[in-house]
Amino acid sequence: MFLTLILLLAVRSQRAMATQRQQGVECVLFNDQYLTCMWGSKEMPTANYSLYYWYFPPSSVMPVECKYYLQEKGINTGCWFNHSEIIQFRTFYIHINASHEGRSLVIPTKGMKLQDLVKPAPPVNLTIQNITNNQLQLTWDSMYNKPHCLEYAVRYKSNKDTRWTEHLASGKIFSFPSVDYEKYYTFNVKSKISQYCGTTQLWSEWSVPVFWGNNATDKGVAEKQAPWFWIHVVLPTASLMLILVLVILLIRMERVWVILMPRIPNPSKNFDELFNTHQGNFPEWAGVSKDVVESFKPNYSESFCYVSELPPKEGSTPLWEGRDKPRAPSGRSSAPASSSNPGLILSKNSYVGV
Repeated sequence: MFLTLILLLAVRSQRAMATQRQQGVECVLFNDQYLTCMWGSKEMPTANYSLYYWYFPPSSVMPVECKYYLQEKGINTGCWFNHSEIIQFRTFYIHINASHEGRSLVIPTKGMKLQDLVKPAPPVNLTIQNITNNQLQLTWDSMYNKPHCLEYAVRYKSNKDTRWTEHLASGKIFSFPSVDYEKYYTFNVKSKISQYCGTTQLWSEWSVPVFWGNNATDKGVAEKQAPWFWIHVVLPTASLMLILVLVILLIRMERVWVILMPRIPNPSKNFDELFNTHQGNFPEWAGVSKDVVESFKPNYSESFCYVSELPPKEGSTPLWEGRDKPRAPSGRSSAPASSSNPGLILSKNSYVGV
């Protein structure tokens, strides 16, 4: 009796298997690792629904209730299936119902092919290599356990483009025949199950982007990165370098000290020799001769010297003839003079004409 009911439900559900996303419930098989069926994604249910599932051909005589419900605010909004509960290439049936305020709430039974509901994980390890001067090669890896069942789509956009450009790729490699070195490119890759392994239209999410080119022309990226770069890199580095240069100049260069902090003149250094070497003897320090020094003493007396006059020649008249004879200075003794050559008393520094 139960098998007959299952067969009738299977016949009725065959018409609803044309699309992957069934009305009222949506199931997605993520990377062949786990399955989720959601029925409360659009609006919040008012009652806790229960989900029952089975496969055809049947592997058991009774439907199995969901083991792990997904809830939102205490209300069941979906069911999570682990890897051991997933069987591909067999029809998967679900039946969802609930009772609320004495009436039965039922979501129509649906049947689907799980191999057509696979959503792969995004590609990883994107790498860009230069093949020639103007040709690039993009490679990547996949986290899906059946990489031969995948096909890929590559998209790229430069900093001067407004729209993305997409290309299909059958393998994990793609070559760009021509690039502009003056542009800054962004690349992404996504994947889905190929037609040889299923009929799904579920693409994976786009991979983490990779970049190539001259980002100096990328105004958008430059505007985003410039404030952070200037604040966290340029300014601290420039400040540190400026402080370091000032410290070196202040320590090593005496001229900078003189300019920044002028010294007060100290004339005492010019007289160190006067007081330390000459013991305060100014004439000796100034280089004045001893005779000049002696002349400035108050009790200085000039010494006398005696000068004799040469006898006059015959026929010549003495210079003092007709004049008074020179007198010796008062208070001082005169030296005896000879009868023929009378002597004159002159000072040491006096001049006598003949």
